[in-house]
Amino acid sequence: MIAGPAGAQEAPADAETLIGEVQANLDNVFVLLAAVLVIFMQAGFALVEAGLTRAKSVANIMMKNLMDFCVGAVAFFCVGYAIAFGSGNDYFGSTGWFLGSGAESPYENLTVPTFFVFQVAFAATAATIVSGAMAERTKFKSYIIYSLVITAVIYPVVVHWLWGGGWLANLSTPYHDFAGSSIVHMTGGVAALIGAIFLGPRIGKYGPDGKPRAIPGHSIPFAVIGAFILLVGWYGFNPGSELAADGLIGPIALTTTLSGVAGAIVATAVIWIVAGKPDVAMAANGLLAGLVGVTAGTAVVSNTGALIIGAISGAIVVGAVLFIERMKVDDPVGAVSVHGVCGAWGTIAVGLFAVEENAYEVGPGLFYGGGTSQLVSQLTGVVAIAAFVAVTTAILFGVINATIGLRVTEEEEMNGLDVHEHGHAGYVDDIVVPSVPGTSLT
Repeated sequence: MIAGPAGAQEAPADAETLIGEVQANLDNVFVLLAAVLVIFMQAGFALVEAGLTRAKSVANIMMKNLMDFCVGAVAFFCVGYAIAFGSGNDYFGSTGWFLGSGAESPYENLTVPTFFVFQVAFAATAATIVSGAMAERTKFKSYIIYSLVITAVIYPVVVHWLWGGGWLANLSTPYHDFAGSSIVHMTGGVAALIGAIFLGPRIGKYGPDGKPRAIPGHSIPFAVIGAFILLVGWYGFNPGSELAADGLIGPIALTTTLSGVAGAIVATAVIWIVAGKPDVAMAANGLLAGLVGVTAGTAVVSNTGALIIGAISGAIVVGAVLFIERMKVDDPVGAVSVHGVCGAWGTIAVGLFAVEENAYEVGPGLFYGGGTSQLVSQLTGVVAIAAFVAVTTAILFGVINATIGLRVTEEEEMNGLDVHEHGHAGYVDDIVVPSVPGTSLT
């Protein structure tokens, strides 16, 4: 008689445990699938960069993007994850080296391996943003050293400040960057700016009068396909940052979509007015600018807010590309403008457009009656991250330049990096095939 009621009491507890286990498994599957999408963004970056640069260095660009992930994964495994998410102080972590003792997932439902794979995809993204700005003139070995250091040390420190529970997360009004407009994209964009300044412009980019000359990329189709791949990857980047298979991933995907397409439309319109033609590359960069812009606030802004953020991002990216070019900073793919400038704008926009009621208790923003407290926190974080990344990457590139050198020789740059750096051309038609008697090779 006693066993019946006791069994009845245990059943709900068992069911609750089972539901929790199922939810945890779903969360891990969802985050791993999101990680795959983010990792595949490397292919998108590679195609955008290759398409907007010349054919003679296309293999070099592909190789840099490949190595960004490979080198970055090892660096983040050995050192980066511990600095980003280990226990320590407000500025950097110091436990969990080599993902060993002390390595933890900040989220109860996610295992350490799952969370690591997702985060290493973000780390590789921050590193690879720089590749395009330094294209066609950087020594491969020097680039690998840069990629190793930013993934092992510089990026993880920035991550710890917010996502690792550091000082930005502990401000009186906590800083908010949901998926990395500043943590990932602005970090990469600022590093890209410093790298491009250290390298100087490509040969022939500026005429004797100092005016910029167009150096057309070799494949607009590559660039557009790459932008589409990046768009698809962003559905892992932003919804995946919810780190749970729950009801918020749909609204996050929606704001991501609206901001991206608004950026593309406005960038097309602005460049059409300014240059007289709807430039394809600028439209693609407008799409990316809108996506970067909403990444910080995607979970806390309204659909209308996302449209406005994306539209402003599209206008900003056109102005930034033209301004940076006039400043004699040669950025072949617009990485500084898309990721650096629009990343900063998108992060600041949280302090303006965060709605009153949101799942993360952020804001509300200035335009929703919240005053300036969230805006001040956002500005504080943007300035601090930009300054830290600028100083550390300047030291890094300065040391590389003073030791093994950063830029290839004039002859290597003129002939293209594919043959000089890698021993083969990116396309078969570029290879001179010797005559072989008795065969069709003549």
